[in-house]
Amino acid sequence: MKSFLAILLTVVLAATHATALDQPKGPVILTITGAVTQPNRDGTAVFDLAMLDALNGRRATMDTPWTQGEVEFSGPLLREVLKAAGAEGNRLIFQALNGYSAEVPMSDALSLDTILATRLDGKVMTVRTKGPSMLVYPFDQDRSLFNEKYFARSVWQIKQIEVVE
Repeated sequence: MKSFLAILLTVVLAATHATALDQPKGPVILTITGAVTQPNRDGTAVFDLAMLDALNGRRATMDTPWTQGEVEFSGPLLREVLKAAGAEGNRLIFQALNGYSAEVPMSDALSLDTILATRLDGKVMTVRTKGPSMLVYPFDQDRSLFNEKYFARSVWQIKQIEVVE
């Protein structure tokens, strides 16, 4: 019985350590505020590019209203970013560098393969190319998403996501 408890404690501690959010080593490109349970800086979850690259992601080729022809977006799935931050809420408020903001239901992150794109055609997105990150809906998987409702939620130059309960 003692060895079983020791093994169980080791597994629990390992799982807890594995879910702890590391400190960024490079420049912070995303801050998640609000209802987060895995903060790594002053009650917020901050990410550098390497941290985002380490998460499960998606690569998708599609056309959008903001690009000419088909382009490839890649980056972590939004749900994986929120999971890493321990986000627990019903709504997300995306804030862009230029002051634009949009409210996105948490269900969009959980039920759709939304990408927090950090690369456009394989190149790291800069402010000039709508970076450092952009919320990209899976227009390639579901053309019914190709409408004004989802266009308005497709924030680029994201600097912050607020998780609201």
